[in-house]
Amino acid sequence: MSFVSDLRVVLEGRDFRRLYGTRLVSQFSDGIFQFAVAGFAFFSPEQSTSAVQIAAGLAVLLLPYSVLGPFVGVFIDRWSRQRILVVAPLVRGTLLVATAALLAGGAPDAVFYAAALCVLGVNRFFLAALGASLPHVVPADRLMVANAVTPTSGTVLTFVGVGAGILLRKVLGSDDQGVAVLLLVSGLIFGLSALIARTMDRALLGPAYDPERPQAREAVRHVVSGLVDGARHIAGHRAAAAAMGAMATHRFMYGMCTAMLVMLSRYYFAESAEDALDAVTVVVATSGVGYFLAVLVTPWATERFGLHRWVPAMLVTAGVLTLGLCATFQQWGFAAAGFVLGIAGQSVKICADTAVQRDVDDAYLGRAFSIYDMLFNGSYVLAAACAAALLPADGKSLTVLILITAGYAGGAVLYRVVRRPGRYPQPQP
Repeated sequence: MSFVSDLRVVLEGRDFRRLYGTRLVSQFSDGIFQFAVAGFAFFSPEQSTSAVQIAAGLAVLLLPYSVLGPFVGVFIDRWSRQRILVVAPLVRGTLLVATAALLAGGAPDAVFYAAALCVLGVNRFFLAALGASLPHVVPADRLMVANAVTPTSGTVLTFVGVGAGILLRKVLGSDDQGVAVLLLVSGLIFGLSALIARTMDRALLGPAYDPERPQAREAVRHVVSGLVDGARHIAGHRAAAAAMGAMATHRFMYGMCTAMLVMLSRYYFAESAEDALDAVTVVVATSGVGYFLAVLVTPWATERFGLHRWVPAMLVTAGVLTLGLCATFQQWGFAAAGFVLGIAGQSVKICADTAVQRDVDDAYLGRAFSIYDMLFNGSYVLAAACAAALLPADGKSLTVLILITAGYAGGAVLYRVVRRPGRYPQPQP
């Protein structure tokens, strides 16, 4: 089935349409918010941007998902998910208004980042509630289709939100007052998702009552030991462990590329913060195109070649072409590399998702994906921190590019060693 056909099938359900609308509105708003934070951290004309500031900005955007991820399930399985979808946007909207006021009032940067962390922490609960609610609004035989179309649609709307944020910045200006207005707009749009969620019955999305379920405090105490147990389980399942390692490899190298791109755009390719933002926007656009094409290409490629061949092929392709396209340090090369990394990175992620779902026992899936999320975001932030130590002031470093290529190649070799192709069944068409 095509993406459009899959979407048409699941949209037949009224409750799914409401949950789907809640997701699309919220992720559009999230794109505006993420751009506002990134614009403030990386492209503010009022201050310079260093590799250390890039690492700090990425940490603000991603660490809440890594740190809170393993714990949110404890509360998602105990609180009404419909109420979370209603209340979280209101809390987030209040925080965004407060953050905008702090920014407009000239508060220190640390205060702004702390407020942004709180906003993203609330958003982590919201997104987890959306995911846990999906099985309650689609029949079991359509759940796989729904899982395929909803994340893709949400990511596309996030890209659209980033584009809207760029246009608003052009109109409102790039100073602190302009960023404050962006935050307000994001909060108002996010509030619309609460209105959509209110149309669903409070008991519709679960969780089901279970008198034997441990209390929240006891469950939180067991989270860490559960993660350790989950890690042991993954270590004993080579296909899943190799796929997660490949995903973490890509995210680390991609984080290095991101830090290099921002530094080059600010101090090598462009003469002003606005020109630098335009340069990065082009790369983000080409990456988005690559991301979408990966959704179409990967199912065909893995059916034809198998996961054990496609994953290392994508890692090697990403490394070799990144060096070949970017070694001249021309803007067109980085735009083309963005397209390549979009396809390769999303292909690796799709394969990793499939491998974990297929190879890990069902009783360990929740813990496996908690570890997955921590690796996905944590490796990206760690890469930015490493780039801060390695990149020069203008971001131009052939040595770092060679390290990125070597890292991709090493990840491909390690994947083949750990994976041991031939021991595991191939995905069915």
